[in-house]
Amino acid sequence: QVQLVESGGGLVQAGGSLRLSCAASGSIFSNYDMSWYRQAPGEQRDLVASISRLGTTNYADSVKGRFTISRDNAKNTMYLQMNSLKPEDTAVYYCNARHYILNYRVYWGQGTQVTVSS
Repeated sequence: QVQLVESGGGLVQAGGSLRLSCAASGSIFSNYDMSWYRQAPGEQRDLVASISRLGTTNYADSVKGRFTISRDNAKNTMYLQMNSLKPEDTAVYYCNARHYILNYRVYWGQGTQVTVSS
């Protein structure tokens, strides 16, 4: 079992920056591939960025060049640095963990709201 707690969301003006954190507990963090998803009102939950347990990253086209995903296995924490924020980035951002072998072991955080004003 993995518990995930997101933090760092808030209200920011367009062009601003935020840094989200996802703190994990309950299992061996380095055994999990980690991702950030987001869901806007009335929309489906979409992948924003992912980072494998070995550090390989992947980004949605809409955030490439603006967002940076990272992880610190020693601190059991994943981050999402969001720069040049746009109103269309407004959503609830969720942390996701998937075991790198037992990929049916998938866990979600409770989400953190990011609101970008124009």
